[in-house]
Amino acid sequence: MRGRPADQYAYFDAPFIALAHRGGITDEAPIEVENSLRGFKAAWDFGFRHLETDVHTTADGVLVAFHDEVLDRVTDAAGRLAALPWAEVERARIGGSEPIPRLDDLLEALPQARFNIDIKAPGAIEPLASTIERHAAHDRVCVGSFHLASITAFRKRTGGRVAASASPLEVGVFGLAPGLRRVWPLLGQAFQMPELEPRTGRRLLTRGMVDAAHRHGAVVHVWTINERPDMERLIDLGVDGIVTDNLATLKAVLVERDLWEGHA
Repeated sequence: MRGRPADQYAYFDAPFIALAHRGGITDEAPIEVENSLRGFKAAWDFGFRHLETDVHTTADGVLVAFHDEVLDRVTDAAGRLAALPWAEVERARIGGSEPIPRLDDLLEALPQARFNIDIKAPGAIEPLASTIERHAAHDRVCVGSFHLASITAFRKRTGGRVAASASPLEVGVFGLAPGLRRVWPLLGQAFQMPELEPRTGRRLLTRGMVDAAHRHGAVVHVWTINERPDMERLIDLGVDGIVTDNLATLKAVLVERDLWEGHA
């Protein structure tokens, strides 16, 4: 069974989608406060409508917008999120100053923003689906996962109402097995991917791959691109979106090319 094409989802209604990676970097929110509500608000204020984040669940089932499995790297606390109750996690501070947001917090604080959400743990699938339903946020999100079982389960749980990215298997087929592209039953609406296969360094993203995705009704978003020459090259290649930490440069490139459709 093939998925619906991307143009049937409001999430993809811009000609080019600029995604702020974990909130990105701005004068108001340096990299030290990545993935905090402060960071996402700063990206929104800078004009970015699409914001990228990840989700985990705490030991007692609270859905948090956070990239790592552990608190150690970016907060003043330590421990695995899945092993800690929310009462403990909410005391941690990103960069020593910012609380870890729940996905509820982001959807409520930025009611017009759209979120690209990566499921980092299987336990987040049901809480994520329920949170989307509770906020009637079906048109505001696109969901993906590096784990095939997780994105498959999420698609089944939401019945195609929420835009989803291609599975890792689909990315591999379209990037590395061009002979199968025509017959492959694509289920996701977006390829959200790196240019190169992370483990082998083999090239995934080519003009042929982009064209094949478009023929299937899918869009192609590339991560994480921070240099102007790479942004220019990828836009020329025909991709439909870029995930970046470097908000100022991507916005400038898109404005110059008349592709900027942020809210400001």
